[in-house]
Amino acid sequence: MNIIDAIKRVTSNHDLTKEEMIVIMKDIMSGDTTDAQNAAFLVGLQMKGVKAAEIFGGASVMRALSTKVKIEISNNLIDTCGTGGSGSNKFNVSTAVAFVAASAGAKVAKHGNRGATSKSGSADVLEAAGVNLALEANQVASAINKIGVGFMFAPAHHSAMKHVIAARKEIGIRTIFNLLGPLTNPAAAPNQIIGVFDSDWIPVLLEVLRDLGSSHILIVAAEDGLDEISTASSTILGELCDGEISVNRINPEEFGIERIEDTDIFQVGSPEDSLNLIKQALVYEHQAAGDIVALNAGAAIYVANLADSLIDGVEKAKLIMRSGAALTKLDELVAFTKNPGNI
Repeated sequence: MNIIDAIKRVTSNHDLTKEEMIVIMKDIMSGDTTDAQNAAFLVGLQMKGVKAAEIFGGASVMRALSTKVKIEISNNLIDTCGTGGSGSNKFNVSTAVAFVAASAGAKVAKHGNRGATSKSGSADVLEAAGVNLALEANQVASAINKIGVGFMFAPAHHSAMKHVIAARKEIGIRTIFNLLGPLTNPAAAPNQIIGVFDSDWIPVLLEVLRDLGSSHILIVAAEDGLDEISTASSTILGELCDGEISVNRINPEEFGIERIEDTDIFQVGSPEDSLNLIKQALVYEHQAAGDIVALNAGAAIYVANLADSLIDGVEKAKLIMRSGAALTKLDELVAFTKNPGNI
């Protein structure tokens, strides 16, 4: 199968098998297709509806072509990367979560990028904090091993993505690549908490991650539109654990968190605004921001197998944040990355 065959298939509303998708993705990510062909394929795939086998094929190729961060795989190794695309312009909750989880003993291989649909992506806010994004893969591995958290800047680890940048920018719609980012962690983290923009994707992505060999996964989509566990609404939570998949609805009150009226309070206009709110949240100087970070950090601690339940994880997160350890962990990462030659 070649790209023209694939375009004909998807525009005729026919799915591709895992094997066919792997062949096409290899061609696309190797630069053997044109921008026009890439755009036609991505739009056709989106209009048809992306299926689990196609996501698996795409993720498999991106994983194979990525610049790996080689660290020891453990029960405590996690990522806190989401799909983005919620359009909420909230502060970077999942980035704040990484520092709480690391303070609890997790090894956090944080994977992220600059903001595409938001005012501040994880790379933007970490750069504002002083984190050096231009580390080599071995230096990121050293950060994860020594201080418990490291940041993998997506463009540095997925150079093959350069072949689809033009097509994605010109068509201006969500594509399969919005879903692939969280599935292609360069450190092969077996445990993840992933926020998605639509709960319909939860069972599909859990199935794909199970097939890819993941261990403990939580995927969340709040009913108010946040791609986090929300403190303003119920949240749909899907879990993969020991090969079993389950999907449930949770509420903030179950975890001793007071429900807020809406999430406008979390909106930011710049990476600097996001950083300011993160710093307040990490030490509970801002109650509402602290609560949403604690709730999601508790889930991260649970998925890192450092808590027996979500409730236990949230309680651990609150204690860590109030101790100041999470904010200190952010400062440690900044200092660590400013002297990469000494790593």
